[in-house]
Amino acid sequence: MAKVFTSGGVAIITGGASGIGLALAKKCHGYGMRVLIADKNETSLESARNALNGDIAVFKMDVGRLEDWSELKASVDRDFAGRVNLLALNAGMGVRGASWDNTAAFQSTLQTNFMGIVNGISTLLPLVKQSAAAGDYASIVITGSKQGITNPPGNPAYNASKAAVKAVAEHLSWDLRAEERISVHLLIPGWTFTGMTNRAGPDAPKPDGAWWPEQVVDYLEEKMKEGQFWVLCPDNEVTESLDRRRILWTAGDIVKGRPPLSRWREDWKARAQEGIDGMGDPAQK
Repeated sequence: MAKVFTSGGVAIITGGASGIGLALAKKCHGYGMRVLIADKNETSLESARNALNGDIAVFKMDVGRLEDWSELKASVDRDFAGRVNLLALNAGMGVRGASWDNTAAFQSTLQTNFMGIVNGISTLLPLVKQSAAAGDYASIVITGSKQGITNPPGNPAYNASKAAVKAVAEHLSWDLRAEERISVHLLIPGWTFTGMTNRAGPDAPKPDGAWWPEQVVDYLEEKMKEGQFWVLCPDNEVTESLDRRRILWTAGDIVKGRPPLSRWREDWKARAQEGIDGMGDPAQK
C-alpha cells in the first residue's frame, strides 16, 4: 500500500505536531502529499508548520471530543474535497505513576488513547471509503504499543488503553478485508525517543538504545509495502525476534495456567528469561 504515498494525495495525522506523527507528516510532505496535522498543543502545531515551511494545514483539536472530529471532517470536506488517502490515528498520552485510586487518570487516558481512535474511525472512515471508491488507494494507520500486548506492570491505565486499541485495529482490519484499495496497519513502536518517552528533560541526548521517530516511520513504510498489518518495530536494544518471543511467553501465561505477568514475578523471572531465551524465532516456525 505504498501507493498511498503519492503526490497530491491527502494525509490526515493526529498527534502530528511532534514525535512519530511529525516524522510521518514530513515523509508524506516529502512525497508531495497534502498534509493536515491535528494536535491539541497549539504551540507545537505552529512549530510543526514552520518546520515544513508553512506548507501544511494544521488543526487544533482534542481527539477525545467527538464534536472536534465533526469540525475536522468539515475542514477536510471543505479544503480537501473529502479526500483521505492516509489516516494516521496516532495521538496518545500517558499519565506517569497512575494508581488505582486515580480514576481520573484512567478516564483521561482512555478518552484520548482509545476513544480518540474510535472517534476518528467513526468520523473519517466514510471519507476513506469514498476515496477508495473513487479509484484512490487508502491506508489507516493506528498507533498501538507493545505495552498493550505484553502488559508490563507499572501503568495499568496506559496498558489497558493500548490493549483496547489493538482490539479495535484488528476488528477494523477484519471489517475492511474485502476492500481491495484500503489497508489497515497497527503501528507498534519500540523504544522511540520522543517528548512523550523522554524522562530526562528536553535537552537530554537520545539514549543509544532508542530509535529516532524517523526510523519508526521508515520501518512503517517498509511494512506497508509488504502488506503487513502488524508493524512490530525493533529498536537498538530489542529485535523483532525478541519481541515475538516475549509476546509468545505472555500468551503462554493463559495457555499454560501460569500466574498473570509471570515474566516480572520474582518467583518466575528466571524461568521466564530461560524460556524466552530458549525459544526459536516464532515467525520462522
